[in-house]
Amino acid sequence: MVSNETAIANLVYRYAEYIDDGDFAGAAALFRNARIYMGAERGEIGHEEVLALWRKSIVIHPGGTPRTRHLISNPIIEVDEAAGTGSCRTYYTVMQQAGDGPLQAVACGRYHDRFARVDGEWCFSHRDYSLHDLTGDMSRHSYNRAEHQVTDPAIRFASDTSKEKGHDHGREDRRQR
Repeated sequence: MVSNETAIANLVYRYAEYIDDGDFAGAAALFRNARIYMGAERGEIGHEEVLALWRKSIVIHPGGTPRTRHLISNPIIEVDEAAGTGSCRTYYTVMQQAGDGPLQAVACGRYHDRFARVDGEWCFSHRDYSLHDLTGDMSRHSYNRAEHQVTDPAIRFASDTSKEKGHDHGREDRRQR
């Protein structure tokens, strides 16, 4: 049995793994009991809305992934065992290497997450997704379709395919039950 802190950290790390694998449905499922704060303009959304947003805006490269690695660091985890709640504040750096482009940091920021124990298992209850601190060259990572025209036929959006990836990397189903 893992500690509460390890279970919470693993949820944060699973999110990064799912996104980097191009498994947006897996990432969204982690937030099925959560609200995600997108900033003052958008407010809070649920897991289905964030899934639609990722599918619409994240570029998928040949091989079926965004060609990214989310590096999660400096976790500060606090748990209230009696209340069955916890929080975690982390930094993230998104690295990307796509096509003939260089390996580079495309985004840096912070995640402020809250968790609750549901049916004995830890799950996300809230994420502040608005804490973007630094932005690099996002041209190969994220497109607003109204503002950008994608001309490379090898690049597609996750919504352009009817079948999404379902990686398990030899592990049991990682989605929270």
